[in-house]
Amino acid sequence: MNDPVIVPDASVLLKWSLDSAGEKDQDKALVIRQRWLAGRHRIILPSIWAYEVGNILGRQQPGLARELFEIYMGYQFEEESASNLFASIFDIMNAIDATFYDASYHSVALKHHGTYVSADDKYVRKALSIGHVIALRDWQ
Repeated sequence: MNDPVIVPDASVLLKWSLDSAGEKDQDKALVIRQRWLAGRHRIILPSIWAYEVGNILGRQQPGLARELFEIYMGYQFEEESASNLFASIFDIMNAIDATFYDASYHSVALKHHGTYVSADDKYVRKALSIGHVIALRDWQ
């Protein structure tokens, strides 16, 4: 596949289902999903995505968490395991003082020459020097 690779983190994925008033940049997150479903780009995620998304759904939407999580699992995202990425993950962590979680998404983007999209502006600012990252608010 030569389609562009997008690596949305949990902060972006959750905007697909958390419908709270004033959810910042939810429209842009939904465009990412729409373009992926239309085959305009690939989504590849680190395997930790399910645990992050499940954790937030279980805490913020306890009554709907199971149903919403089944929808996410039904997407059948392409995944990379940490065993394929750990060297890059630790390099990113050390270079910009990032968490293992954030560096995992970023490592997937680097490996696949894609773009890591995050609603975490603080991480994006730190990671611009590494490249392959964009803030959701700047997504076109």
